[in-house]
Amino acid sequence: MTLLYGVLTGIIFGFLLQKARVLRYDKQLGALRLKDMTIVKFMLSHIIVAMVGVYLLKDLGLVKLSLKATVLGPNIIGGLIFGLGWGLIGYCPGTSAGALGEGRLDAVSGILGMLAGASLFAHTYPYLIETVYTWGNYGKITLPEVFGVNHWIVLVGLVAVYLVILRFVESKKL
Repeated sequence: MTLLYGVLTGIIFGFLLQKARVLRYDKQLGALRLKDMTIVKFMLSHIIVAMVGVYLLKDLGLVKLSLKATVLGPNIIGGLIFGLGWGLIGYCPGTSAGALGEGRLDAVSGILGMLAGASLFAHTYPYLIETVYTWGNYGKITLPEVFGVNHWIVLVGLVAVYLVILRFVESKKL
């Protein structure tokens, strides 16, 4: 049943990616050049909805959070590799799969690159776990724990920041 939920949410997410037109190369390039914030608005909206939803489900006792450790080394290096790949091919993993689904064959090179990168990561993981994964290990933490406040205070603050960003972006017609 869990696999079915994953397939269904993947289909819905893909539909929303396509409907928002964020699969288009010009939208990707516009986001990278900070000239079109459609993708940023799309991502932030989904993050906010998911964040509120997960904590609501947690408070209702329907889910339990399973945190991964916050480790700066792999997050920084992974973010740089992700950004470099996105900048080079104009697609991130989700949008490349969606673009391929729309018939754009240029996404194949990006998908092959991601598969090659995943293979390289899998083969070097034993080395990475002893080195990179020790750089800046803060353990399993959340922002509410860092600030020592109820998670809803942090959520309201993040929603407010998002609304300010959204208002600014909309005022600039980006």
